Amino acid sequence: MSLRIASRRLRLPSQCSRSFARRGFPQSLKPLQEASEKNNAKTTHFGFETVPEAEKEARVGKVFSSVASSYDTMNDLMSLGIHRLWKDHFVRSLNPGSRAASQDQAWSILDIAGGTGDIAFRMLDHATNVNGDNLTKVTISDINPDMLEEGKKRSLQTPYANSGRIDFKVGNAEKLGFVADNSIDLYTVAFGIRNFTDKDAALREAFRVLKPGGVFACLEFSHVDSSLFNAFYKRWSFGAIPLIGQVVAGDRDSYQYLVESIERFPTQKEFKAMIQKAGFVTPGVGYENLTGGIAAIHKGIKPV
Repeated sequence: MSLRIASRRLRLPSQCSRSFARRGFPQSLKPLQEASEKNNAKTTHFGFETVPEAEKEARVGKVFSSVASSYDTMNDLMSLGIHRLWKDHFVRSLNPGSRAASQDQAWSILDIAGGTGDIAFRMLDHATNVNGDNLTKVTISDINPDMLEEGKKRSLQTPYANSGRIDFKVGNAEKLGFVADNSIDLYTVAFGIRNFTDKDAALREAFRVLKPGGVFACLEFSHVDSSLFNAFYKRWSFGAIPLIGQVVAGDRDSYQYLVESIERFPTQKEFKAMIQKAGFVTPGVGYENLTGGIAAIHKGIKPV
């Protein structure tokens, strides 16, 4: 009798397993493990949504592939039409080419998220026409090939297309493997960093690639410093811009994300602290508000 009881005991686990399977219970812990790993995955913001970090890059890429051909229109809508004045001021404040008397003194500029060339062309125009510098070079890097293609097309309308002074590279700002340590004089990013998945990682990479004394310069939509103006701007942003995006570009969702991404971006003081945390010294107050804080310029200097 004891043998029969033992036999039944030995068969019990397989019987239970079949019973659990019939009732819909998993026979393996693997699905539970996969679900746990998914729940524990690092998350970040995509506009007002919370998404896995691994997903954000693809979704942002889809947005900018959608708006690449209408990029200027997008910025006109987002800035009430004055982004061109902001960009001109941004470049003048950096004064590229101001010391380039020889090849050794020519500036090496890295323009991140600069696919369409808006900032790069201005940099070269300023260096050439204001400072008489025909040596300074700009590398335009963007994670989105469609944006870079738009920039290449636009470059054909400039004097720089075949000059050897401009280059286009597909690259992720968080891992700039194609850029050597301490090799860049000026790192610029305009209306791009708010879309990065890991902004701290991008700031650390900027610090790595800049030469001692090199400058990190960022132009980005920011937070309005007047409650009255802020109420008007938010109503415009959330009420009008996505609707106009639908009418003008047939793409409401992309414009909705872009508006939300501005709202989620750190405040001027918070972003200044992030720049300092990466190792930079921030001159003065660390930022300059433009048009009441709709946009702001942030600068950091890599210590010598």
